[in-house]
Amino acid sequence: MCEILPIYRQLVLRLLVGVTAGAGVSLPAHAGLHPEAVPGGVVELPVAARGNARPEVRYDGHPVLLQRRGEQWIAVVGIPLDAPVGEQHLDVGPADAPQAQPFPVHAKAYPVQKLTLKNPKMVNPDEADLARIAAERDRQIEIRSRFRDVPVLRTDLDLPAVGRLSSRFGLRRVFNGEARSPHTGLDVAVPAGTPVKAPADGVVSHVGDFYFNGRTVFVDHGQGFVSMVCHLTSASVEAGQAVRRGEVLGLSGSSGRATGPHLHWSVYLNGAAVDPALFIPPPAR
Repeated sequence: MCEILPIYRQLVLRLLVGVTAGAGVSLPAHAGLHPEAVPGGVVELPVAARGNARPEVRYDGHPVLLQRRGEQWIAVVGIPLDAPVGEQHLDVGPADAPQAQPFPVHAKAYPVQKLTLKNPKMVNPDEADLARIAAERDRQIEIRSRFRDVPVLRTDLDLPAVGRLSSRFGLRRVFNGEARSPHTGLDVAVPAGTPVKAPADGVVSHVGDFYFNGRTVFVDHGQGFVSMVCHLTSASVEAGQAVRRGEVLGLSGSSGRATGPHLHWSVYLNGAAVDPALFIPPPAR
């Protein structure tokens, strides 16, 4: 996990929000979220004093989640898996005159996972399926990049189904001997028909059936904080429906590209897929 050094915290706040030298500055602990400044991780950065107006903050052109904690505005930022290691920065302030707030991204080596699929079309789709896959990819990017501007009081999440965590986030996946995109979620080994629950309060933003993901439900938790559960047998909610933490979204299954029944759970911040394990209590990790 990454902690911003106290000197760095003070420097950032002095530059951006006028905190005087020597003032005690610390990033408040937030139960349930375990920041890790790596590709696929999450960082929490103070960006303004609480007494200031809510700042405009963007990362790579995307607005980011902001919370008021203690005396500060805190940006909760998702780092894409393909983010380069080294110094990254937030843009703080109006789009026409932002100030760059730097933060470091450290390297992380994700292991390789080799899988065998019985259906070769799930590794090398037919030409007829490629247009569908491309359209679905664009559709999913649009869904997970929406910014519903509502307060987000909690960033801790519940595991949508209780089971063994079988495939971790970030695995470099090889299907039938061919390298494919990294695993952008957390798999939970559960039998078909297991209830899959909302990890936090939100609004169902989409229910669909995708080539690779199978039956899928997206839940928008606010400010670009989005959950996706997929490979479902069925969904029991519909788009636009408000859901509470623990409410059933559907039943697990093996629809789409799956080697067997399980739950795939992805979490997105500012459009980036991030490690869901960072949002759940340590015993479940």
